[in-house]
Amino acid sequence: DALPICAELGIEISRHRSRSFEEMQDLGDDLGQYDLIVALTPASQKLALDLTKTSHITVEFWPIIDPTTLGSDSREAKLAIYRQVRDQIAARLIERFGAPES
Repeated sequence: DALPICAELGIEISRHRSRSFEEMQDLGDDLGQYDLIVALTPASQKLALDLTKTSHITVEFWPIIDPTTLGSDSREAKLAIYRQVRDQIAARLIERFGAPES
C-alpha cells in the first residue's frame, strides 16, 4: 500500500525494501559507516542502541504509527492511513534536515 501513496508525490519505491540489522550485517554492511540511525519502533531503537554502544553513531527514535497494525475494512481507508504515515515521516525529515532544495 505504500507504493501508490509514495507515487502520489512522484517518489518511486518499488525497488526499495527494509532490511533488518541482521540482514545488513550478513550482507557486510558496517553500521560504523553511518552517522545516524532513525528507529521507528521502540524495539528497533533498543537494538540500534545495543549495536552502536561502542561507536559514535547517533540513534534517534521517531515514534511513527505502524500502518499495518491499524485495521481497516476499505482500501481507501487503508490508503488514508498510509498517507498519514507518509506525511508524518516527511514532516520529521523536514524538521530534522530542513526543507528540500528545489
